[in-house]
Amino acid sequence: MQFEVWAPQADRMTLHCADTTRALEPDPERVGWWTGEAEAQDGTRYGFAVDDGPVLPDPRSRRQPDGPDGLSAVVDHEQYAWRTEWAGRGLPGAVLYELHVGTYTREGTLGAAAERLGHLVELGVTHVELMPLCPFPGRHGWGYEGVSLWAVHEPYGGPEALKRFVDRAHELGLGVVLDVVHNHLGPSGNYLPAFGPYFTETHHTPWGAAVNLDAPGSDEVRAFLLGSALAWLRDYRFDGLRLDAVHALRDTRACHFLEELSAAVDTFADEQGRPLFLIAESDLADPRIITPRKENGLGLHAQWNDDFHHALHTALTGEAQGYYADFGRSPLASVAKTLTSGFFHDGTYSSFRGRRHGRPLDLTKVSAHRLLGYAQTHDQIGNRAQGDRLSASLSPGLLACAAVLTLTGPFTPMLFMGEEWAAGTPWQFFTDHTDPELAEAVRRGRRREFAAHGWAEEDVPDPQDPATRDRSCLDWSEPENGLHARVLDWYRELIALRHTQPDLSDPDLADVKVAFDERTRWLAFRRGDVRVAVNLGKDPAAIPLGTRPARVLAAWEPVEVPGADGVLSLPGESCVVLLQG
Repeated sequence: MQFEVWAPQADRMTLHCADTTRALEPDPERVGWWTGEAEAQDGTRYGFAVDDGPVLPDPRSRRQPDGPDGLSAVVDHEQYAWRTEWAGRGLPGAVLYELHVGTYTREGTLGAAAERLGHLVELGVTHVELMPLCPFPGRHGWGYEGVSLWAVHEPYGGPEALKRFVDRAHELGLGVVLDVVHNHLGPSGNYLPAFGPYFTETHHTPWGAAVNLDAPGSDEVRAFLLGSALAWLRDYRFDGLRLDAVHALRDTRACHFLEELSAAVDTFADEQGRPLFLIAESDLADPRIITPRKENGLGLHAQWNDDFHHALHTALTGEAQGYYADFGRSPLASVAKTLTSGFFHDGTYSSFRGRRHGRPLDLTKVSAHRLLGYAQTHDQIGNRAQGDRLSASLSPGLLACAAVLTLTGPFTPMLFMGEEWAAGTPWQFFTDHTDPELAEAVRRGRRREFAAHGWAEEDVPDPQDPATRDRSCLDWSEPENGLHARVLDWYRELIALRHTQPDLSDPDLADVKVAFDERTRWLAFRRGDVRVAVNLGKDPAAIPLGTRPARVLAAWEPVEVPGADGVLSLPGESCVVLLQG
């Protein structure tokens, strides 16, 4: 078997494979690459030594059976026999479901998660978005401190379990999306600097030195990230990738890394004959991210829309601290602006940033499906001091309003696991660092962060305490009972409407019309012949919807259609979907 590794600054490279050790030779055709052959098969352990140093895992390791610090293992991807012929499932018309493998079930494995995929089929979602799967220290964590960007976290089940999960999802008609992290690697088990200039002090990010996308040696670093992205799509048959915090990808080259990545994915999609897509998490409110490359954009296919989340969150909760401040001044106006313009910050002043922020979307060119809308995500729940969901503080009626605004709005909807039944479990920040000093630093840092916002130290969960993860696991007895069952039925009803009402899949953002009353807290919007009205206030609201005949498609509480005067009487903390015409 041929082994190869990029180590441009090394004088000697040694391969340690099973019980053999042999020197690698410089590749005469590729500067900085070392190659050599050794007998190996699926499962064979191996590693590389740089200049007679310690044996380290392969930067392109396909498997880390003993965790990030252990030896790598050979993976023969051809051994898995795929059961499902899969033509792919694109993003237009999609409903996504964000899922964390380690807490979706108490077992915390891909195998256990696969057994629960039937629930998602019954719910009506089209794609499962898996939070990061790359190896990280310990057993439990969010996954955003992963290393070995080509490998699968072994406690989740490793490569074979991931293939079985994707295969089962495709068998059920579900697309699968993977959250990948290119902007940093975890501090523990990250051996890339020993091999070459994977990071650069030219730029800095919240995690330290930036990944090297534009300094000397960056050609190979970019190829490393591109190769990893394509490997997930090829070897595991993912339908798309979610790219974490792309605003932290510091790149001054004329062709931005994201543009190069989107071109490579589009080319691979053409070769495969199935749709593939990239979804960015971006804090930039910059339309160029989702503008096609031929129009001088970066060519990504969609992005998360935090502006919609922030506007909706302030309208539902009244919170107006930190980055919610601009949205909280007139919450319903903020919701209305995002529903009709996509971005709230489109060149407006951001008090949180102390400057103007964002740029307007061209509504004549940008399809609404390119923005993802959501009421909750792992970030927006888990980065609260106690990881509390909306269900911990909102009435059932307001939860129903959050659902209807997300699932009938113009954006591609995304749910966070458990949201669909108003899960009573929190989703807290948890880690399992094996380095005691790092574990204590994370614990202190978390408490210090929230102490600045008035939280008592004892009220901030210890990330390293196993009970913090255990509290965050979904309780699968809930969906069958009481309010949880009612909320679940509501989500199923709304998702079914989204699939059957053509107006709810209309990509024309400019066609969305909104009316609202900030004082009495009602908001209504029109999408074709569909009318959606929410009353966030406690008292009944009189909402003018026009005199065209109407029928109720879905209602949280019993409601009569508008009378001859065209006015809808909507109970407090309730919502309705109507069809007029």
